[in-house]
Amino acid sequence: MSTVPVVLAGARGHGRWHLDNIRRLQDRGVVRLAGICELTPLTADEIPEGLGAPEQSADLGALLDSTGARIAVICTPIPTHTDLALTAARRGVHLLLEKPPAPSYAEFRRMADGVAETGVACQIGFQSLGSRAVPAIRAMAAEGAIGEVVGIGGAGAWARPESYYRRAPWAGRRRLNGVDVVDGVLTNPLAHAVATALALNGTTRAEDVTGIELELLRANAIESDDTSCVRVTTTRGVHVTVAATLCAEDPDEPYVVVHGTRGRITFWYKQDRVLLQRAGHGPEEYEYARTDLLENLAAHLADGTGLLVPPASTGAFMQVVEAIRQAPDPVPLPDGAWRSVPGGGRRTVPGIDGLVAASADALALYSELGATWALPKEVST
Repeated sequence: MSTVPVVLAGARGHGRWHLDNIRRLQDRGVVRLAGICELTPLTADEIPEGLGAPEQSADLGALLDSTGARIAVICTPIPTHTDLALTAARRGVHLLLEKPPAPSYAEFRRMADGVAETGVACQIGFQSLGSRAVPAIRAMAAEGAIGEVVGIGGAGAWARPESYYRRAPWAGRRRLNGVDVVDGVLTNPLAHAVATALALNGTTRAEDVTGIELELLRANAIESDDTSCVRVTTTRGVHVTVAATLCAEDPDEPYVVVHGTRGRITFWYKQDRVLLQRAGHGPEEYEYARTDLLENLAAHLADGTGLLVPPASTGAFMQVVEAIRQAPDPVPLPDGAWRSVPGGGRRTVPGIDGLVAASADALALYSELGATWALPKEVST
């Protein structure tokens, strides 16, 4: 495999992870950092050692032209994804596009259709879908290891300080200057829980979704949601339910659980760890390797290796994003339903950790679990 020149658009914030990953792959001769696109150039101290002094510009198109990059990694604010992706694609530059791929289904279609017309490869940055646990779990379920699959739940109990919502003008916003952003707990920080649960059900295309029920709430003084749940009805007849919060009392690893008539499979997707529990057997634990999505894209260019997360495989996730975009604004939790952590600069919702876990277990929404602050669900079909 020859070394592939890469340009990174958006190198601060989460982009720092991409810089480190590019450095790792550059050390292995897979890619080479040819350029960085940022409104304000990175200082030498902000560039990891070993990456040299890549060319920098605020103009992605000009940077792609001058560097001859073959791949653009786009890790910029959500509303900019489509235009930047098309800027690269129209130059024949292949894409690793961070999740969520777009803030609306219309923008997603504009991006996916435009990229397809150019013939370039596009990978969507759901890193959890690079885990080899995903096909392994689907194989276990298909072979009847836990009987008939009756539902899939997801649980994400994370904590974010109030400063998290001040890190960028678009953070915690549903729209900004009249443009959709949709930066909520289910669409951005815990989007992997939603996408992974859908993938384990084989519900990845937009047309696989037949209905969506939502409960969107917020404890923080933001526009978007930080404590929410969703239940997706699918053409397979299996419900996918995900509950998530950024106001956990005791933050823990997010997971997805596949429920069967004779057992369950739990997948801690950030750890690539799987627990199989089934009738008549002791618990079985497995750990799986993970294929990096940028490395997979480079392999695709080199020898035609199949892409792990092409745009079409995120259509169902984008249906959830669209339902959230169209839903009424999230409901603020009453003052008595949340607390400020002394000296912690963050808000918690007492009891939310248990509710998130109960939702994944029972495939139920907060209101169905007796949360007094949860309003009747919003239904989208």
